[in-house]
Amino acid sequence: MAWWKRLIPWGRQKGFTQPDFWSLDAAPFVTGSTAEKERIETDFEGYVEGAFKRNGPVFSCVVARQMVFSEARFQWRQYRNGRPGDLFGNAELALLENPWPSGTTSELLARMEQDASLAGNSFWTKTDDQGRFGNSAAGPGLRLARLRPDWVSMIIGSQSGDYYAADAKVIGFLYEPRMFGVMASGTPLAGSVLLLPNEVAHYSPIPDPTARFRGMSWMTPVLKEIEADTASTIHKKTFFDHAAVPNMVVRFDKEVSPESFDGFVKKFKAGHQGAWNAYKTLFLQGGADVTPLTHDFRQMDFSATVGKGEARVASAAGVPPSWVGFSEGLQGSALNASNFAANRRRFADGTIRYLWRTAAASLQNLVTVPAGASLWFDTRDIAFLREDSKDRAEITRVQANTIDSLIKAGFEPDAAVAAVLNEDIGLLIGHHTGLVSVQMQPPLEAQPKPPALPAGQSDSPPDDESGQPEGLDNGT
Repeated sequence: MAWWKRLIPWGRQKGFTQPDFWSLDAAPFVTGSTAEKERIETDFEGYVEGAFKRNGPVFSCVVARQMVFSEARFQWRQYRNGRPGDLFGNAELALLENPWPSGTTSELLARMEQDASLAGNSFWTKTDDQGRFGNSAAGPGLRLARLRPDWVSMIIGSQSGDYYAADAKVIGFLYEPRMFGVMASGTPLAGSVLLLPNEVAHYSPIPDPTARFRGMSWMTPVLKEIEADTASTIHKKTFFDHAAVPNMVVRFDKEVSPESFDGFVKKFKAGHQGAWNAYKTLFLQGGADVTPLTHDFRQMDFSATVGKGEARVASAAGVPPSWVGFSEGLQGSALNASNFAANRRRFADGTIRYLWRTAAASLQNLVTVPAGASLWFDTRDIAFLREDSKDRAEITRVQANTIDSLIKAGFEPDAAVAAVLNEDIGLLIGHHTGLVSVQMQPPLEAQPKPPALPAGQSDSPPDDESGQPEGLDNGT
């Protein structure tokens, strides 16, 4: 039985059989090369049913990532001399702003994050009202279509004939909805779609080290922690449901035969061992003696055990425990204002910004990119990053002071601004005005005295033509 099915005690369990990753034949689609297939490693439906929908810490971590990740919006970012420049938009971004009727960029990003967390991969393509997919979709009703990750096969081709060779690459994406069946005799059934690499946005933020092209879920390394957390929740509920009856020791008379003892132990374990059988009323026969062991939650240090498991799940998700309300993040110095702010910064800069960059790079495959630009994310209106405004203001102040110093040193204002914004002092070369500050002027040298005039002569010019001072007549 799959691990996740053991964690679902109530209701009908949805049946699911993990498909054979390599059973499908791509020969009808590939000529002149050897092709193999690569699919997601995880049991997608198992992760959804057993972890996301049944485990509180996993749900909290996925939603915490999703809520911040979905706040970004897409813009084009210019590049000048290899450096990023201004953000701008155009009509081509409408497909990402309204990916489907009534859809938004936030919903698109939320779906991408769910698929990436649960399957390690998210696949998207274009479609229209005419039922066309990929680059052929250009008519009325153009929109983005999600390809469920466990229904997608990446077809790997290699001209050298070796799937593991260096020239191996993805040559197509085969989408096979299970409701239409699977491939039979190499012929695709109704609903199957084969797409070229430039027709699919493949988002896989965590590469799978054992595969060439697929990603992996962050849950995979902590599956045991998820199982243990679910078991602890079951244990806690059962403890209260059955009046918190403790564990016990069973003793037998020495006359009991080994065969009887082994049979009793086998039946006892089948009926009382495990979280689901805990605390049931015990009925004994044949001189068995029961001694209870008084272990309660306090003695087991239950909260500390659960808290450590939650912290490891949060660590795998890249989410600080304090941001999802886990017990490990709500005690001691973790609630200090500076530590809380540092955790927020670590979550934003260390986890979410990387996811934004990866998502922008993958979605760029579905839109026409302007020359000299690339798809980027705009974070200026995100409330979660509002506290960063103070830091940006401080950076702006330092940049303004640097520009002021360069201008006073004689550099052209525009060149000084460009050098600071691009963090390239070399942009100042050839842009000096030739003027320098007064402190850099050489000191004035002593001037020689003029030669002495003959007696009776003055070096002062007369005030008027008569040689008399102005305002005096000849009779004065």
